[in-house]
Amino acid sequence: EEIQRETAYPDGKVEKVLKNGCHLIFFPNGTWKKVGSDGKTVTITFFNGDVKQVMPDQTVIYYYADAKTTHTTYSDGLEVLHFSNGQIEKHYPDGKKEITFPDQTIKNLFTDGQEESIFPDGTIVRIQRDGSKTIEFNNGQRELHTSQFKRREYPDGTVKTVYVNGQQETKYVSGRVRVKDKDGNIIVDTKL
Repeated sequence: EEIQRETAYPDGKVEKVLKNGCHLIFFPNGTWKKVGSDGKTVTITFFNGDVKQVMPDQTVIYYYADAKTTHTTYSDGLEVLHFSNGQIEKHYPDGKKEITFPDQTIKNLFTDGQEESIFPDGTIVRIQRDGSKTIEFNNGQRELHTSQFKRREYPDGTVKTVYVNGQQETKYVSGRVRVKDKDGNIIVDTKL
């Protein structure tokens, strides 16, 4: 690019105006700034290798050189972080966060404290604010974990519950109910 004008300032800063309208400003510490000919596109390359770009629509793209991470902030408030390991985080203006891990597991963190994780095999885990957890497996089985029990529901309608005291209760589709104590001894079995 041809230089139209070059100005050196007493503080050591040097500004170059190119014939295409771009401005280049070089700072003594090694940082430099490029203002595009549109006057709206700005790129700052810092002495440590970080790069900040401001686009005409006010999108800000910041690259952290040491962490090899890119943080993009859009004008609508959405923030997207790309990490070097392939993890991607989206931070929405309403406070919701969506994290996509390198194995393609997706975790949603909702503003009300609930969480949802969707695993590559189709398993979905939902955690409520009270700490209770629902797990939906890709084979049709479902589990509910609370502070009082863990319950597994099978596709055939069978339901097995294990209580915090170790007692187990199995309800079969036929109506049969079997209850075992914490040591596995049958204490009720209603064979129909």
